[in-house]
Formats: sequence, C-alpha cells, structure tokens
Amino acid sequence: MSTAMLLAIATASVVVLLLLVIKAKVHPFVALLIVSLLVAIATGIPSEKIMEIIMSGMGGLLGHIAIIIVLGAMLGAIIEASGGAESLAQRFSKTLGIRRTVAALTMAAFILGIPVFFEVGFIIVIPLIYGFSKVARVSPIKFGLPMAGVMLTVHVALPTHPGPAAAAGILHTDMGWLMLLGLVISIPVGIVGYLVAKAMNRQRFQLSVEVLESLQMAKPEGAEKKSETPGALMISGLIVVPIALIVLGTLAHSLLAEESLLRKVMTVIGTPPIALLIALALAAWLLGLRRGWSKDKLEDLTGRAIPGSASVILVAGAGGAFGKVLVESGVGKALALTLETLHLPLVPAAFILSLALRASQGSATVAILTTSGLLTSAVGGANEMDRVLVTLAACFGGLGLSHVNDAGFWVVTRYLGLSVVDGLKTWTVLTTVMGLSGFALTWLVWALV
Repeated sequence: MSTAMLLAIATASVVVLLLLVIKAKVHPFVALLIVSLLVAIATGIPSEKIMEIIMSGMGGLLGHIAIIIVLGAMLGAIIEASGGAESLAQRFSKTLGIRRTVAALTMAAFILGIPVFFEVGFIIVIPLIYGFSKVARVSPIKFGLPMAGVMLTVHVALPTHPGPAAAAGILHTDMGWLMLLGLVISIPVGIVGYLVAKAMNRQRFQLSVEVLESLQMAKPEGAEKKSETPGALMISGLIVVPIALIVLGTLAHSLLAEESLLRKVMTVIGTPPIALLIALALAAWLLGLRRGWSKDKLEDLTGRAIPGSASVILVAGAGGAFGKVLVESGVGKALALTLETLHLPLVPAAFILSLALRASQGSATVAILTTSGLLTSAVGGANEMDRVLVTLAACFGGLGLSHVNDAGFWVVTRYLGLSVVDGLKTWTVLTTVMGLSGFALTWLVWALV
C-alpha cells in the first residue's frame, strides 16, 4: 500500500474515532475497538492476524498498568475514607496557600517522576489531587494537569526511563551528559507547563459524573471523625513508601552484584505492583485495622474501588490496541520515510520525526526508539555533544501530541474527569507546548555549542 494511502487511513481513523466518541456518544472503549478493526481491514492486515494484533496490543498494555491502577485505586480509597488526603491538603494549604500549593505539588511531581514511570507516579498521586481539590474547592484539573505534564516530561527526557535510555544505546549517546542536559532543559520545560496549565485553568471545564461523585464535599460513608483523622506525616509516608521501594529496587539492580541476595529481594519488592501492594498493606493496617475498622469495612472499601478503575483500565487498554494496529499497519514507517526525504538538519529532523510518529501511533517510547533507529547512520560522524542533543530532540518529540491513540491520554483525562474534547484542548495542547519548548531549548544549545 502506498505511503499516501497509509497516512490517509491513519488520519481518517482519528477523525472517525472522534466522531464516534463526541458526536455519536459511543463509549471510548467500544469506539477504539471499532476503529482498530476498521484500520486493520483497510490497511490489509491478514484477517487471521487482526484479532491477534488487537488482543496483543490491549493485553500488552493491560499487563503493564492493570495491576497498578487497581492497587492504586484501593490505596486511594483507604486514604480517602480515613480523611488522610484532606488532612494533608489542609496542612499544605494552611502553610503555603492555594497558589503556592499548586506550585509545590508540581515540583514534587517533577522529583517523583524521575525514578517512577509516568502512569505509576500519576496513579500514586491521584488521592492527593482529589484531597487537595476537595479542601480548596477547586477542580482536580488545577492540580492534576501541571503535575501530569511535568511527570511525562521527565519520563521522556531522562534516561532513568526506558525511552531515552534505549535511545542513548541506539545512538551511542553518553548517558551522563544526556542525564545532565535532560535535567537542565526539563526544569524550564516544567515551568512552561505549569504556566500553560495555570492559564488553561482560568477556563471552567465540565467534569465527569464519576469524578464529581469522588469530589463531593460530604465525607464518604465510614470516614473518620476529625479528631481521629491520621496526620499529614503518616499520609505523606504512605505515598512515599512505594516510590522509595521502586527507587531502591532500581539502585540495587544497578549497584549490587548479580548473585547478591539483597539485589534479588530489592528487585522484586521494587517493582511497581509489589511496591504498591506493600503500601496498600501498610495503609490497611495503619489507617484501618489499627484504628478500629472491621475487616468487612476494609473489604467493602477496597472492593468499591475496583469498578471505578475498570473504566480507566478498559479504555487505556483499547487505546493500546489502537496504537498496536497503527504500528503493525506500517503507518509509522511510511511517515518516517516521508520525513526522511526532506533532508532536514539533524536536531529538527529528530524532533519532527519523533513528534509525527508519536501522533501517528500513540506511544512516546516507540516514537523515540523508532526515530533513534532511523537516525543511526545520520549521526555516524557526529561528536559526543551533537549525539546528546539529537537524542534529546527525539525525546521531546515523543512528549508532544498525546491524543486519542495514546493510552496515557485516557488515563489522565479519565482520572481528571475531562471529556475527550476538553482532553484535546488541555492535555494534548499542554504536552505539545511542552514538547516544542524542550525542542526550542535543545536547538538553542545546539546553536550555542
């Protein structure tokens, strides 16, 4: 199939998806599956492989996030019912004020995002976003949008994460310089994201019924009385526990000998699902059983957290299926070949290619890795610093244009209660502005050195 036809099908698939969700009011999970099937048929994927590809795309993503989302929802339910999130929010708001609290939480999210995968970190902080929103009586978007933006920035720019780390290996980039420059550039990019999100929040967005119910001002049934509310320090500790375990697991894997028993133990408990499971067990004991909750109440709370997370899981999984079909159809390769023929300078070429691949198939990591592979020969004679900057340009290209074929788009918009249209107006625009900012700063460094 010709390149033009593949690109036309990809464009049409996004348009059809938006029409199904926005105009026809089809549930995103169903709409994504329908469009995935249509794209597979239109691009000539063999009939016997269509469902195999759709299921592998969905299963591959759900294997990564389903456990994390459910455990995170259960942890959030316990913290919420204990009144702990509001306790922490009241302490912060009283000390800093609402404006400084948003900035402080955004900085905390930046630091949290360095060792922790984007989806994991965002799900961990969701109870805090809801708690702070209830205390301040504002939309969760006010806190959640800038926090998600900076977490995704460090996820795509720093080699503590798979995309930039693998790109450095492909392009033979110095990991130390990539980490240093990535951090230096990510800080102003995070500031830009904070300011853009702040401007967006001047507009009032309609929230989903599910999120509105979570944010109702009345305490949930069975919530603690004020005198029994756990302290801010305890809640902070429970949020930090899974993050600390993940960091320790990463350090143990890198620093300890392969035969070390401590390395084996820390590698297991440092995986996100196990780290969250440990945090959930601690929360169940410290916030529940130790404070007089019955086992039935604890089971009911954690059980009621599952249906709310199911919608996020299914829609994100369907987004993964859609992205997988687009990859298997050859859309990404066709787009890459088209852009290669333009013979752009290396830094803008890396950014534009990665951005286009991100928009066409959804995954930031796939976009970064594919771009790096295509540029391997082009950077053959480049010096060390040029390789670092080309790698960073590809990484910031993977930051922009997060939309309906990206599972992360559905995770953020569903948890923040945004409609698809408002998600495109906020999250897609925010990630694109931040990606462009990162590219502009990278190109500036290229010009200076």
